[in-house]
Formats: sequence, structure tokens, C-alpha cells
Amino acid sequence: MFSGKTEELMRRLRRAVLAKQRVEVYKPAVDVRYSETDVVSHDANSVNSIAVENANNILLLAAEADVVGIDEAQFFGPEVVDVCQKLAAMGVRVIVAGLDMDYLGKPFGSIPQLMAVAEHVSKMHAICSRCGNLAQYSHRLVSVGNLVLLGSTEQYEPLCRTCYLATKDAESTMKIDSEKSVAE
Repeated sequence: MFSGKTEELMRRLRRAVLAKQRVEVYKPAVDVRYSETDVVSHDANSVNSIAVENANNILLLAAEADVVGIDEAQFFGPEVVDVCQKLAAMGVRVIVAGLDMDYLGKPFGSIPQLMAVAEHVSKMHAICSRCGNLAQYSHRLVSVGNLVLLGSTEQYEPLCRTCYLATKDAESTMKIDSEKSVAE
């Protein structure tokens, strides 16, 4: 999170519009953080989009598009990979933005599979909120059991590997100490 993925998606889509290509933008209907329909970056820039319940709907809606943009692709199921490959086989340029790792530091949804079949991959990095190095982890600041928690700076912070591992280590130590004090 906070690496500029959505901003980069919008930049590439604006270039396609300038090239007079037919552009369509999609996002998962579950992502209503900033808008129910528009794709909106953390910097409050936005582009019109169509919110869809599942990626298969994109195939039905994008018949006339030259370029398809998909934001927050990690929230779609595994069908998003097939959808992107079918669009590409039809000659549509597909630009996808999504998180490659969840807050636990594990591969997130179908993004790793999309990265494997993509012609080009640009991996964006945020800046670590603690030390200023490049950050590749989204550390969750709130305790919620769900894997998916839509949020922003109140729920997540970008961390580099060193700060992420140190934070996880400290959280683990606090949990053990807490369990010891409850047992005593």
C-alpha cells in the first residue's frame, strides 16, 4: 500500500486516452473506501470506473475497449487471471494494479499468477514509515481477524523488511508476555 500503484494505473490510462484509445476501467465492487464507482488514489485523484462483483463481468463489459484498467485486482478471485489472458488474446492491452502481498507478508490472491503471465511487471514500492527505506510490506496497525480489511493510513503503514520483521518480533514478544501474565 501507499506505493503509487493506483496513481501509476491512472497515469498509464491517461496516456491511452491521449492516444485516442478506447479505455475502460474496472474495480471490485467490494472496494468502497473512497467511492462506490470511481477508482480513487490515496492522494484523492480519481478516474471513472465500473465496479464489478467478479472479474468475469469485465469480459462482458469490455468488448469495445482497446485498453482495460483493473484496480485492486487482489480482491478478485482466481478468474481474474483467465479474464486478463482472454482480453490480451483479443488484442486488448490490460493494465492491472494490485497488492502482491497481504498484511502477513504472504502472496495475495491471484496477483502472483498475474505477474507470472504478464508481458511487463512494474513493482512499486512505498517508503518505510519508520526508517525511510523502500517498503514492500503493508503492516496492519489494527487487530482484525479478517485477511481483507479495506483501509488507509489508520489501518496500515508501509514498512521495509527490517522494520517489518522487527515489528513482528516485538508483537510476538508482547503476545507471549501477555499470555504469561494471564496464566499467572
